[in-house]
Amino acid sequence: MLIDRSTAPDFKVVNAVNLPEPKTFTLDNGTDLHVINIGDQPVIRLECIFEAGSWLEKEIGASFFAIKMLSEGTSDLTSQEISEAFDRLGAFTEMTHTSDRIGIVVYCLSRFLPDVLPMVNGLIQKAVFPEKELQDLRNITIQNLKVNKEKTAYLATTKFRAELFGSGHPYGQSQEEANIAKLPLDAIVSHYDQFIKNGKYTVVLAGKVEDEHISYVNQFLGQERGGEHYPAISYTPSEDYKGKEVVVERPESVQSSIRMGRILFNRHHPDYFKFLVTNEILGGYFGSRLMKNIREEKGLTYGISSHLVTLKQEGYFMIGTDVKKEFTQQTIDEIKKEINRLQTELVGSDELQTVKNFMAGEFAGSLNTAFEVADRQKILLLDGLAPDFFNRYINQIHATTSEDVLEMANRYLRTEDMITIIAGGK
Repeated sequence: MLIDRSTAPDFKVVNAVNLPEPKTFTLDNGTDLHVINIGDQPVIRLECIFEAGSWLEKEIGASFFAIKMLSEGTSDLTSQEISEAFDRLGAFTEMTHTSDRIGIVVYCLSRFLPDVLPMVNGLIQKAVFPEKELQDLRNITIQNLKVNKEKTAYLATTKFRAELFGSGHPYGQSQEEANIAKLPLDAIVSHYDQFIKNGKYTVVLAGKVEDEHISYVNQFLGQERGGEHYPAISYTPSEDYKGKEVVVERPESVQSSIRMGRILFNRHHPDYFKFLVTNEILGGYFGSRLMKNIREEKGLTYGISSHLVTLKQEGYFMIGTDVKKEFTQQTIDEIKKEINRLQTELVGSDELQTVKNFMAGEFAGSLNTAFEVADRQKILLLDGLAPDFFNRYINQIHATTSEDVLEMANRYLRTEDMITIIAGGK
């Protein structure tokens, strides 16, 4: 059968997505267990999530090293023995760190959960922070930082956050070699003792989960004394960044990395969905206006994009691209030109519908696996969003009008309210 490739295939507009609701249990010690039972494969992801990221640390880096060192030795097992024990079970482990949260993540076959759980409990309750492994982690972290500091993209992004929030704000902080080298062991152990070993955490179990798996979690993670949640310290970002242009000179660099943006809001804001559509039109996907202008028409960059980054306490908007130095100012001028278009001209119905269809399809396509569904549900649970937040996602996207986009652009995309960071030079 011959296919007529000159005619586009039919497509179906995605109008609704329904996520399976998690079931919530309380373990014997008061720990919350959220179960997202989905999928046919006998695989489980176990997460222990602590609200104990940079927001709660007393010294910069304490939360990062506290979580990363958990698998480097306990009172029962050495680092090598821990690694070998997980390997024998075919389990993959990861220690995660963000400004808001830290966590232990383990993927394993469902039948091995009873073997994995006591080891996870050992990491939480019996970490010993051996000196050699800590020094190795310091050296690796410093080496990675040195490599990153050779990249203008890294310099631009870290400088952008520092200017946006302030270097003393958890969202504005970044690791520095001096801080890593001098961070005392006492600060790391103190963070571990208070927020991990004796802190309250949340357990999320996703995949093919049976009743017996819930019993196993309670048996191994629900018996230690339950800790408490600690309220996040309050930080107030300043607005001193507005209208500033900061250049991070690197004379040897042949390119510049540009970051433009401002503090905005997180998922709780009433304009969240409307702004998502506005951002998508501007620079959120490959067919966006910034890509068409600056990549396809002008050939100034390989790629450019814009994002609404949503964190627990705050959110920010950022446009980012890398260009040759001689194209820096021209690129900034074209970015401002596209923003001005959004502020002065109504988006055409065809372009708007294309963006809506793309966003709806992309969202539906991001829910192919049990763990992808669990990631969405985890956001609802941890950020305190309404249970139907993502079920309303597509309806809210389709409900956004051209007038809404014009309003969002004028309210939130004023360039005089943004900061511009140029790493590499002009």
